[in-house]
Amino acid sequence: MDEEQAVLFANEAFYQAFAEGDVAGMDDLWARDAVVTCVHPGWAPLSGRDEVMESWRAILENPNAPSIEFADAAVFVEGTLAYVICYESVGDGHLAATNIFLRERGLWKIVHHQAGPTSGVPSETERPKPAGGPRTMH
Repeated sequence: MDEEQAVLFANEAFYQAFAEGDVAGMDDLWARDAVVTCVHPGWAPLSGRDEVMESWRAILENPNAPSIEFADAAVFVEGTLAYVICYESVGDGHLAATNIFLRERGLWKIVHHQAGPTSGVPSETERPKPAGGPRTMH
């Protein structure tokens, strides 16, 4: 597996944990040796592993949390740093998301996630699919 595919795999695992409400899986995907940050739509920026993971716990354990799908994942790798930009579909709306990864102990781990409103929509060739399902990634 090349580096781009490895990052896309880590990104897919992030959305799968999100879709399945998997708190332990989400925790495992985030870096432990680097400072992590997160900006959820409508939230103030979060900094530090404890604060970020508490936010994910609250989201993933919420029985009323909406389902999420992602599409049009584009990956960029620069040495030990990589990022993915993609669309998230939540309900009838779309968000633009950036997921930043750092190579930690040989694995790609998330150090930052940010999603926010966008006027863009996923491409016609790749409609959002449930996280964890088969998809074509660019």
